[in-house]
Amino acid sequence: MTTPLDPAAVIAEFIDAVSPYNPNPDAAPVAVVGVRTAFGEDVFTLSDHVIRAMCRALAAYRDPEDRGECAGCGGRHLDENLHCRDCGRLHGILGQVIADHARRVAADDTGRHATGPM
Repeated sequence: MTTPLDPAAVIAEFIDAVSPYNPNPDAAPVAVVGVRTAFGEDVFTLSDHVIRAMCRALAAYRDPEDRGECAGCGGRHLDENLHCRDCGRLHGILGQVIADHARRVAADDTGRHATGPM
């Protein structure tokens, strides 16, 4: 099991990492954020520079669990094999091969029933 992170420490580390690059360090803060966790309580004053850095970090972030949306149900729960945990559809090359094979088998079965047994 992983060690829990202290959210306030993570916020403080982010602020410390981006603050030296603030082109206007004397500008008034634009936000005050309070964080209360099992580790304690902290209050942070955030500059416009820090808020913009948070926005850029969020825009660049890609979750390792994000494998796209299911083409069938639109769900966001594709497993590592691109199998939708919501509706069961398979995606990717494997999913396409299986779907194509299933269509061919269904077409063959339909043809056999329409013309009688072979």
